[in-house]
Amino acid sequence: MKIRCMAVDDEPLALALVCNYIEKTPFLELVSKSTGALNAVDLLNERNIDLLFLDVQMPDLTGVELARSIVGSGPKIVFTTAFNNFALEGFKLDALDYLLKPFSYEEFLRTANKAKKHFDLVQKASEPAALEGKNDYIFVKSEHQLIKIQFDDVLYIEGLKDYVKIYLTSQPRPVLSLMSLKTLEDRLPSAQFMRVHRSYIVSLGKIKTVYRNQINFGRDEFVPISAQYKDEFGAFVEKKL
Repeated sequence: MKIRCMAVDDEPLALALVCNYIEKTPFLELVSKSTGALNAVDLLNERNIDLLFLDVQMPDLTGVELARSIVGSGPKIVFTTAFNNFALEGFKLDALDYLLKPFSYEEFLRTANKAKKHFDLVQKASEPAALEGKNDYIFVKSEHQLIKIQFDDVLYIEGLKDYVKIYLTSQPRPVLSLMSLKTLEDRLPSAQFMRVHRSYIVSLGKIKTVYRNQINFGRDEFVPISAQYKDEFGAFVEKKL
């Protein structure tokens, strides 16, 4: 897994240095760069960024102001600053680390390795968990936090390009997570879940009614059954008659 990075600095030489450091680090990928925080806001909305190297002092919108606007929902942040008293402010903003300018590649790499450990732990925690030899839940990453999803709580799952929506019995709003529907399907127990459409996986035990190739779970939502999966789902229903 490569960590998708973005660098923001209004000084061209400083920006070029950070970009060079990112590109020479094997487990980092430079996805985007910007010479201003305002432009960076648009880029962050357009692209999936894991790690943001962010200069503190910039005109129009400072790095601190940008960080405050995305804390809790944006990427992890590494501040690049010329001020050695910035650690406390960075801590308040949940920054992963801060680099004091001018910094060497050795210092940059130390911070990069810290980021790698963080994302490795996140990835490990999101893998299927075993409880007394039985997988009955998983962790998924949603808005930069890990959410425990009990299989028995799932109604159905909707795939939306690079994201999935996990609809639960315990809450009205779905959990949104950045992963493909196929990736999530591989992590679900096949005896409990079935793909019924290119964009939908259903929890078989939660089905209330099936009518005209549509599945209902006792709510207003209906999940379609496509022709591609109709026979497999029909065979499941036949066994339960």
